[in-house]
Amino acid sequence: MDTVQVSSPPRTVEEIYKDYSGRRAAVIGALTTDVDEFYTLCDPEKENLCLYGHPGGMWEVTLPAEEVPPEMPEPALGINFARDGMDRKDWLSLVAVHSDSWLLSVAFFFGARFNGNERKRLFSMINELPTVFEVVTDRKPAKEKSGMDSGSKSRLSAKRSSDGQLKANSKMVDEEYGEEDDEHGEALCGICGSNYSSNEFWIACDVCERWFHGKCVKITPAKAENIKQYKCPSCSSKRGRQ
Repeated sequence: MDTVQVSSPPRTVEEIYKDYSGRRAAVIGALTTDVDEFYTLCDPEKENLCLYGHPGGMWEVTLPAEEVPPEMPEPALGINFARDGMDRKDWLSLVAVHSDSWLLSVAFFFGARFNGNERKRLFSMINELPTVFEVVTDRKPAKEKSGMDSGSKSRLSAKRSSDGQLKANSKMVDEEYGEEDDEHGEALCGICGSNYSSNEFWIACDVCERWFHGKCVKITPAKAENIKQYKCPSCSSKRGRQ
């Protein structure tokens, strides 16, 4: 993959959260949308490899940094060695857990000079997002069970016409969110982690019921018109391995 340009490290809570979100989206992409490419690159015959997520949304499988100590926390080393000795699903879950640990360590490395309130705010913002492990294993965060009442959830999920056809009805979603911004404005894209925005097309997975930017899962409103049951990248790869 292309070399990522080095930029100044993030310093504010918002900058670090943006950095975290970009790295997280990149890692999730490697373990879901691009999972076959990622799996191939993690050749056990190669040296110790790491999965890096970059702030711009790019991921990379490569050797660890040579500096000792490293400039910043490093991902888990040698993820490729366990690939062929484990069930594929279990191996991806293991990489996801290590990736979550790495993402948090990088965020709090950048925020090492924060005071208690700033650290708490940063963690609170990060904790609003599903972990990489939850996305990869299709586990719903506890927040999804308690953060929305059953009536709200049913309204968000009822996006079908009487014949079962999925509709690209961003208008319906806009109306619901327009009426209850305070209650549902915290809905997050399952890939990039960004908050809901009424001027963008979103689509819900019919399996895990998470919401996604159309652009993040490469679905346009026109494509959505012809989809009877939409499965997100994580659910699609999970079904394919069963």
